[in-house]
Amino acid sequence: MLSLLYEGEWKVTLAMRKQRAPAASRNASAIEIVIESPLWKQHRGAKALLRRAIAQAAAMVPPTVGELAIVLTDDAAIRTLNRDWRGKDSATNVLSFPARGPRAAPGTPRLLGDIVIAFETLKRECADENRDFLHHLAHLAVHGFLHLNGYDHQTAAQAEAMEGLESRIMTRLNMPDPYRAHDLGNA
Repeated sequence: MLSLLYEGEWKVTLAMRKQRAPAASRNASAIEIVIESPLWKQHRGAKALLRRAIAQAAAMVPPTVGELAIVLTDDAAIRTLNRDWRGKDSATNVLSFPARGPRAAPGTPRLLGDIVIAFETLKRECADENRDFLHHLAHLAVHGFLHLNGYDHQTAAQAEAMEGLESRIMTRLNMPDPYRAHDLGNA
């Protein structure tokens, strides 16, 4: 898992997760949000929005109770991760690292994995595509969460299913469909 492999850089580690109280509800995922870049500090509502987006996605993808981390970083850090883990030496908007390894012990939440989002790429996409920053952030979090739960878009059929689910989740969040061109001015 990312947080274990990069424990010198990322503050979310298995030890920290063990110290936290378990999720308040059996139907809720515990979300650790780590701000690794000061660029994110200008968006104070981001943490609450991310929690809301993940809660809505989890409600539509059973069963998804567990713990996850969302790391808000910059292009330099995500470029390094993209190069090291995917062999692509470029920044990207979001990366997901599903947890691998043994299942959680009985009575403890399972680890879902980590989602990493890059500020500059997100901001640039918003400017290029006339998208609202917080709406696009919510969409990237939902996209990453679906990857943690086994969804992918490697084939046309997979992409259609995943994008359709993303669209339904965004609609439930009262946000524009990220895949409809006429909605992009508000997306």
